Amino acid sequence: MIIVMEPKAKDESIKQVINTIEQFGLQTNLSKGDQTTIIGVIGDKTKLSDANLELIDGVEKIVPITESYKLSNKKFHPEPSVIQVGNTTIGGTDLSIMSGPCAIESEEQLLATAHAIKKAGATILRGGAYKPRTSPYSFQGLEVEGLQFMAKAREETGLPVVCEVTSLAAVETAVKYVDMLQIGARNMQNFYLLKEAGKTNLPVLLKRGLSATIDEWLNAAEYIMSEGNPNVILCERGIRTFETATRNTLDLSAIPVIKEKSHLPIIIDPSHATGVRDYVLPLSKAAIAAGADGLMIEVHPNPAKALSDGPQSLTFETFESVCQELKPYAELSGKKINA
Repeated sequence: MIIVMEPKAKDESIKQVINTIEQFGLQTNLSKGDQTTIIGVIGDKTKLSDANLELIDGVEKIVPITESYKLSNKKFHPEPSVIQVGNTTIGGTDLSIMSGPCAIESEEQLLATAHAIKKAGATILRGGAYKPRTSPYSFQGLEVEGLQFMAKAREETGLPVVCEVTSLAAVETAVKYVDMLQIGARNMQNFYLLKEAGKTNLPVLLKRGLSATIDEWLNAAEYIMSEGNPNVILCERGIRTFETATRNTLDLSAIPVIKEKSHLPIIIDPSHATGVRDYVLPLSKAAIAAGADGLMIEVHPNPAKALSDGPQSLTFETFESVCQELKPYAELSGKKINA
């Protein structure tokens, strides 16, 4: 449940409510907006049956929350979150563009890509050092060596870097090199991995599972946040349906639904959603129009020779053209691109 304080509630009243809740063994989450102060209650609310919170000076009302997710719930945190990632942010008025190769193949490949995407307007470099693949015989990534290349790319370009992690060992290694961890679709409900990511101080990009409902997705975010890490960004990358024309089916309706249910930023990955480079631009336009906070677009110096996901990757020239074409769409949506 949440306790909504009166607009002019004094700090002493807010502290009294928090102290009372914590004396009964529950946790609190304080959210102070321009107009409203909300205190979220985490735990067994039946313990507060004798607390008489509604009688404390400054309490306007007590609202029960029926959803199982709390910290990611917009009722707990009415203001949209803006997440700091290195020297940039996700959320707010900027349209964040994360770009880079699906898999890091070499230092030369990654550095060339990093310089090209920065020139085009991307604000974050993505790259796969750990690659969970459908087939065990497919390229699995360079692992630590790939992370070292990412750190060098950040040093040369100033771009923050994000990499997917697939295990506790990967988390422990990646935190030494990257600015944000990514939990892939296949691991969205790997609850142990989610909790380990939550124990780090790094932002976490959480991709939606292949067959996950939005509530399941938000509950996965809750696992991360419940470990004390509020910096979660959601990524819609398509879900599995009966349709075979595209790799997955991009659920653009997830954007307004998330905006209604949660305060967390949401970005769209049109590359993995479709598996077809020609569909990246139109779906990026649609995502911006629907209110997305950012895009994740795969870029490769030579998609025809890519070791992973070449058919959906853009060339440097195409990516630069896409960023330019997206600028007016972002502006119409009240956002801006650095391109």
